[in-house]
Amino acid sequence: MVAVSLKKKKKLWFEKSNNEPHDCEGFEEVKVVIEVEIILIGLIVIFIVSYRTKQGESVYKFISQQAVNTYKKLEPYSFKIMREKVKELGLEYTPRQYLFQIIAFAGLAGGISYLYFYNIIISLVYIIIAVSFIPYITYLRCKRQYSEYIFEQVQVYCTNTIMEFATTQAFVKSLEGVVESGILEEPLLSDVKTMIALSYEKGDVYDSIKYMDTKYPYYMVKNMHQLFLQVTKEGAKDTEETFENMLSDIDILVEGVYRDRTDRANFHRQFIIFGIALYGMVALIQLLIGQETYIAMIDNFFIRLFVHAVVIINSCFLLNGEKYYNENVGAE
Repeated sequence: MVAVSLKKKKKLWFEKSNNEPHDCEGFEEVKVVIEVEIILIGLIVIFIVSYRTKQGESVYKFISQQAVNTYKKLEPYSFKIMREKVKELGLEYTPRQYLFQIIAFAGLAGGISYLYFYNIIISLVYIIIAVSFIPYITYLRCKRQYSEYIFEQVQVYCTNTIMEFATTQAFVKSLEGVVESGILEEPLLSDVKTMIALSYEKGDVYDSIKYMDTKYPYYMVKNMHQLFLQVTKEGAKDTEETFENMLSDIDILVEGVYRDRTDRANFHRQFIIFGIALYGMVALIQLLIGQETYIAMIDNFFIRLFVHAVVIINSCFLLNGEKYYNENVGAE
């Protein structure tokens, strides 16, 4: 039925006199139908090729299997899975937050893509793609927040353990003092309690230190534990000065991490502004050459393909920037 309708529309279009002005709305309607047909033909071709590779299977079974395979590929990035991962970090990702993000991303993607192509179907495709990335981007952001929180807790653990050790001169007693002070929060609190239990169970601190070093591979943690082992095993004449130097080193490290965090935030802000400005370049082009001239240009297949490449490359550019900004901090 679509093909018959299209033939009639084409016939009516080409039967018009050369001197008669063209019906722009009719032409746009024909273009939309053509694009729908191209998409449908593409899907049919993909289906046929895939089906021929699975000869001998029933059509229903084949379609079901393809649907399951597609779902498995997309499932790790779904709202449900990402919400569970965010919850494991001790944070919340509610359906309401997700809904607001969908509205914002859909509006932005739809507006930008329509400004580029002036085509509803293409805009819908870009909207679907943009919305599908929301859970993943949210997970990256939550992971960064969790990493920053863990770093702060590790700093509290190291600083207070050193101060407790200066009083008790015993590593396990220092850990117990930190736990009793109530200054630690989860998950560090439970891990320090595990260290204490391991120390009493094994009769030494080696396993407990190995456990903590493996779980929190920060330089300040490893260096502090190494210092404790050295003092406990070999002794030291100027332990007070040694630990003061250690506290000073921790302060310098933390200051550097916070400075890096500020620099990354500034870079991220400038990066987003630059990325949005790149999207907005098309508006400047239309302002210079005129909207009608631009629309006529993107009717050309190769120009439209180039414009798609510009949008995709800029989107990948922004996505990689988000990944860089949300990498773990303070782990070195």
